[in-house]
Amino acid sequence: MRGTRGDPRAHLARRGELLRRTRRPLAPRTERPGGFPLLRRRWTRRARRQPERVAAQHRGHHQQARQRARDDAPPRALRRARAGRRRWAQAFPVRGGPRAEGAGLVSLDTVDSRRLREVALTPEEYRVIVEKLRRPPNAVELGMLGVLWSEHCSYKTSKALLRRLPSTGEAVLQGPGENAGAVEIGSGWAAVFKIESHNHPSAIEPYQGAATGVGGIIRDVIAMGARPIALLDSLRFGPLPGSRHHFDGVVAGIGGYGNCIGIPTVGGEVYFDECYANNPIVNAMCVGLVRLDRLMRARAEGTGNSLMLVGADTGRDGIHGASFASVELDESSSERRPAVQVGNPFLEKCLLEACMDLAQTDAVVAVQDLGAAGLTSSVAECAGRVPGAGARIDVSLVPRRERGMTPYDVMLSESQERMLVVVQRGRESEVERIFSTWDLTSAVIGDVTDDGHLTVFDQTQVVARLPIELLTDGAPPRRLASVAPDPAPSLRLDSLPPLVDPGESLLRLLASPNLCSRRPIIRRYDHMVGDATVVAPGGDAALLRIKGTRLGLAMTTDCNARYCHLDPNLGAQHAVAEAARNIVATGARPLAVTDCLNLANPDRPEVYWELEETIAGLAHACRSLELPIVSGNVSLYNDSAGTSAIHPTPVVGMIGVIDDYSHRLEAGLKHEGDFVLLVGSSLNDLGGSEYLKVEHGTVAGRPPALDLAREAAVNRLILAAAKAGQLRSAHDCADGGMLVALAECCLLGGMGVRCPALRPEAPLRLDAAFFGETPGRFIVSVGSRAMPELQTLARRHHVEISLLGMAGGDTVEFEGQFRLSLDQMRQAWEGGLLH
Repeated sequence: MRGTRGDPRAHLARRGELLRRTRRPLAPRTERPGGFPLLRRRWTRRARRQPERVAAQHRGHHQQARQRARDDAPPRALRRARAGRRRWAQAFPVRGGPRAEGAGLVSLDTVDSRRLREVALTPEEYRVIVEKLRRPPNAVELGMLGVLWSEHCSYKTSKALLRRLPSTGEAVLQGPGENAGAVEIGSGWAAVFKIESHNHPSAIEPYQGAATGVGGIIRDVIAMGARPIALLDSLRFGPLPGSRHHFDGVVAGIGGYGNCIGIPTVGGEVYFDECYANNPIVNAMCVGLVRLDRLMRARAEGTGNSLMLVGADTGRDGIHGASFASVELDESSSERRPAVQVGNPFLEKCLLEACMDLAQTDAVVAVQDLGAAGLTSSVAECAGRVPGAGARIDVSLVPRRERGMTPYDVMLSESQERMLVVVQRGRESEVERIFSTWDLTSAVIGDVTDDGHLTVFDQTQVVARLPIELLTDGAPPRRLASVAPDPAPSLRLDSLPPLVDPGESLLRLLASPNLCSRRPIIRRYDHMVGDATVVAPGGDAALLRIKGTRLGLAMTTDCNARYCHLDPNLGAQHAVAEAARNIVATGARPLAVTDCLNLANPDRPEVYWELEETIAGLAHACRSLELPIVSGNVSLYNDSAGTSAIHPTPVVGMIGVIDDYSHRLEAGLKHEGDFVLLVGSSLNDLGGSEYLKVEHGTVAGRPPALDLAREAAVNRLILAAAKAGQLRSAHDCADGGMLVALAECCLLGGMGVRCPALRPEAPLRLDAAFFGETPGRFIVSVGSRAMPELQTLARRHHVEISLLGMAGGDTVEFEGQFRLSLDQMRQAWEGGLLH
């Protein structure tokens, strides 16, 4: 009844047979020739279950029918009575389901261009592989090398440029090269954080693409031993309503995954532009906390230690996902839906808690997320971080949810909610008990070796054997041509008509999709779960308290892609500077950066030039502001067959720390009679501004000039004034300029402001004074008693401050120029995303 020895399905019921548990212990599996000792899977109390596809109204989240998985089921649900109906433990093959071509174990002495395109390799790279191996790779090896040599995994185009970024600092505990970066924040705590893209999958399946992007970045933080405490995002779409399908699906996917797993989504940004119509940008950031002595690294140390695969069963979803993310989208991209993974947040929640329990034991050496390139990447990267280390795995021991999967399928599958755990030899049962407590599958699939190779078995047959170094560092770096594109159209301010009605212009700007309220998005995210959020979404940056301390952790994501389109170097500097201002506006000190570089096809010389300039700008700004970049991601080929390329979009994620969160600042005006001040001076510039786009229908000029030394001085002033208790509120001036920032302060605080007429001195134009986006400025409110102290402090920091008006009432008024009620502004502001 139990089947033959060695059958991986021996413990499962056969058709027409009676399932019963054995009363006598099972004999341990013996060591086969050339293999290694493995633990036999234990009998369970009940038959394993597979998830059932349920109607949308019975799901915990919204998902449109056309976005659901096709032939591949989602990772199996928990083996509980409510998880699914009893059925065969391994589903019958789905008719017409996707199969990876070339899965046979045939040496490819000759390989055609179609096969190489399928695995995202060039003929030159294939020749390098043959030279290094001194033989042609077989199909499994070719697939493994293809995914790890893809742009998405190898960074072969950007790696040399990324070395220019600063990554060290006093607080840095872990820089680039691990699952996530880590910095010390005080009181024995470290913050672990990273941002990543999921652009290509989200373009094809918005819901699942966004949801699995969130799941992947969460697992990166978990792998460092940290508990995730917050999620943020940075999103770009084409203009509404044309991009409504992408917009609704992505927002639902982020909310559906984050809400179900119980991690608050506390911040982010959303912008709309024609260049993203076919190539939406979906970047997700996760922040976690870990005690300093519990921080983990994914290093496969200890020859003979076991490799354990935990979490979801393995299916065919996501095969070639990394390769898919390394090419342009075209008309055939929609046919590659199997390359989009399928997520299960409830299973990931159990995986999270099990990994937190693992952190309490010393039986675990390392934990590695299974993300892009699946098992191939996780094993190779984990071993590659230890000089001389290798690994042996047996794909026949990998728990699967589909029949007929080949070694090729297993090694390249990107099924979600899986992790690789390196366990001390002899303590496997201890770790298995932890995962069993959370109803999670765990299986020892191999061990760590010292031969520097990744050897893949299918029972006794070797199906792949590759040097670890060739997999992780063997991709030849790409040196591409770099040519600056034609300069952006110049802007002559004297060619613009004078500003006639600032109030009407303000209403149109507040109603524009790029500046309007994000409430329709925020209300779909649970930002209070965990009871740690003290500054909620909608302001400059989110702020969470560190329980058991007075510390607060601020976090934000920022980028103005229009600036980067006009000048990639200066635009990238602006992204860093604005993120720092947003952190400072909460009263927190900027600490470290994670970045996600989203660009088009670097094979085009002008795009590669944009990549070079973007990285140079990031490096310069971070060095000037003393901010290390401790983690990040590069997403290239965000265009559609060369016809629709995105603007350079270097998204900057930043965290900061405040010693006492009770001293935090928020953007809204709070006290009637407070002085409302503009900190910093304004320049006569409208280049790249939202005002220029909305009111004059053009994108021209250069981004506003940026003085990073001046930025640092203004930031120091705001932090000193906040610590001294002189400020009642603070809000940075960015998109839309001073008047939009002032209106946001009023709308967020529910209080108006009365100002004398604004009469700028020549050469400053009135439209530039109201709507110019000069950096290094804040709108602050101050009580009358603190005003003299703030003026003294500003002189000490050599920063200009000017009085705008007095807080109070229910209107925003500049005497003799315009007067708007808060209701008028709110109606415009809150309707921008609803049409």
